[in-house]
Amino acid sequence: MSRTRIKICGITRPEDARVAVACGADALGLVFYAKSPRAVTIEQAQAVAGVVPPFVTLVGLFVDHEADFVAQCAAQLPLGLLQFHGDEPASFCRQFDRPWLKALRVRPDTDIAAYCNAYQGARGVLLDAWKEGVPGGTGESFDWDQVVSGLSLPVVLAGGLRPDNVGAAIAAASPFAVDVSGGVEEQPGIKDPVKIREFIAAVSAADDVK
Repeated sequence: MSRTRIKICGITRPEDARVAVACGADALGLVFYAKSPRAVTIEQAQAVAGVVPPFVTLVGLFVDHEADFVAQCAAQLPLGLLQFHGDEPASFCRQFDRPWLKALRVRPDTDIAAYCNAYQGARGVLLDAWKEGVPGGTGESFDWDQVVSGLSLPVVLAGGLRPDNVGAAIAAASPFAVDVSGGVEEQPGIKDPVKIREFIAAVSAADDVK
């Protein structure tokens, strides 16, 4: 079976990036949404990017930003993937000549398959828990059984993942990748090296029993 890829999101410090990479993370997320406690400036993001080695993807997270700002980030940072968490249509997401990912906040009645079909051209769909007024990073999970097989886009599973539940999430949803932020933190924006190691080990253990 294929290995579940791992993204550690909400990186704000170079030292946290180094730990995540050393533990085996495939991707690191930089949050440009100003209302997030994990938000970074372009300058902070450049400091993080400076310690990221080859073959680790740097992901920029945006929430209904102006196109000019997204383009500025893409021009000044080595972003390998753009992640859109707002109400951006596919036409907006695809204009930056970078691979992109579209987030969906899942409710009990959400038609995930229809959403995937509406965002063809994305490299995948990121599934997070829905919460009123919060575009992501809620620390809450949704019903993983809603993730059905045969979707037209690869699934990145997010929402309330932690070292103690990511194995069950992988068993239930069989995602291409998992995305964690608050579940590996000491406090918002400050990662816990022990939790990062435990999370990545739990993903590896879940892959072994697929």
